[in-house]
Amino acid sequence: MFFHRQELQYKTQPTKPDALYANRMQEILGGQYGEITVAMQYGFQAWNMHIPGKWRDLLYGIGAEEFGHVEMIAIMIAQLLEKAPATDQEAAVGSDPVIAAVMGGTDIQHAIVAGAGARPVDSRGNPWQGAYITASGNLLADFTANANAEMQGRLQVARIYHMTDDKNVQDFLSFLLARDTMHQNQWIAAAAELRAEGLEELPVPSNFPQSNEYRPVSYQYQNFSDGKHAAEGSWAKGPTPDGKGEFSYHDGPTTSAPMPDVTRPDPRLYGTTNKPNLVEKATAKAKDLTGN
Repeated sequence: MFFHRQELQYKTQPTKPDALYANRMQEILGGQYGEITVAMQYGFQAWNMHIPGKWRDLLYGIGAEEFGHVEMIAIMIAQLLEKAPATDQEAAVGSDPVIAAVMGGTDIQHAIVAGAGARPVDSRGNPWQGAYITASGNLLADFTANANAEMQGRLQVARIYHMTDDKNVQDFLSFLLARDTMHQNQWIAAAAELRAEGLEELPVPSNFPQSNEYRPVSYQYQNFSDGKHAAEGSWAKGPTPDGKGEFSYHDGPTTSAPMPDVTRPDPRLYGTTNKPNLVEKATAKAKDLTGN
């Protein structure tokens, strides 16, 4: 169960309203790598956990913190929208704040739908969706995805940090940046610990027998580009990270197969084909037999 405490993890008070910046901040709230995504992602990973102990507690703890970040960003957006003027457009649009909002590049639904509040959308107004969530049940795959989510999220916070001169907003973002620093390192450490303890290893899933894969190409770098410098990378020679093979470099594929004949789906799907229309022929034959 969840309990709510009416206080924030960090202060969220801008020095002045800024509706345009509020719209930019929607990306780190409801975007693909926003706080809603990571909060729900860690929640579903915890709820789907197959083993008890520290891994489950890790996910529950960080997931609860991320819900707190959702709350902080939503409140910051609402404060940025509070009494936000449309001064840049007032000469052109007179006293119509809705048109001013459109012309100023802000989210008109902040006003019309949310009443000057945050919405579960990204900076373009696209609704947040559950398809953003990764919760596979494989901890190494999930923790690696979590590290990526924190990297992408920190990247976006760093970018919008430079899109405002409001020192209070930057101070708030500096806190989010610091927590993302921790979370990146946390998931990388957790993934390494999974491997060290033998619970998971590369390649994922490690409990699928590699004898069932086509082993000759398991560690081949096959270059499908006319660029040749990829051969210089550690992925083209030397031991593989899973410790189970050696990389090799190849210009192009090492396997090929003949192209099969074109498919011929059910004629009732009415795709274009060089064969007679079997549906019409069958219908005509039936009419001949019945006399109808």
